[in-house]
Amino acid sequence: MTTQIKGNDTSTFGGNIDVPQIITDAPAFSAYKSSNQSISSSTSTKIVFDTEEYDINSNYDTSTSRFTPTVAGYYQVNLSCDCAANSSTFTRNTLSVFKNGSNYKTSGGIVSGTSSTEFIGNISTLVYLNGSTDYIEGYAYLVGTSPIIYSGSVWSWFNAVLVRAVWVQ
Repeated sequence: MTTQIKGNDTSTFGGNIDVPQIITDAPAFSAYKSSNQSISSSTSTKIVFDTEEYDINSNYDTSTSRFTPTVAGYYQVNLSCDCAANSSTFTRNTLSVFKNGSNYKTSGGIVSGTSSTEFIGNISTLVYLNGSTDYIEGYAYLVGTSPIIYSGSVWSWFNAVLVRAVWVQ
């Protein structure tokens, strides 16, 4: 079999190329916070993302803030939050992606402003999800006085998209 790669270049493959699964509607979602969330200082807390921007395949649950895709594969996961401490400085801040209830990846963030009372955190990671029981959630760990996570689609959001399906027999 001869295949044109670019321009006039060709390449010859010996054998067949099998495509075991074609995903026409790859699972993807984007959600954000509709109201500020107060959390306890020095405690890992699940972030409530209760408003969907989109949810292809209906795999995101706003009541649990959990994404459980129905297609096995590797997912690009992104989480961003704008947080504040009430009149005190933050001393430690992290955002985490949890997989099946356990910390999968954590990222510290930068402190914004001159008073160090605002923290903007981001995390982006690739995670394998089995397409049946695996799920992901977003968590924050903030050390400061009365920390809150700001609401709004531009301030605090969580999203994921399938980047490579894995055929499971």
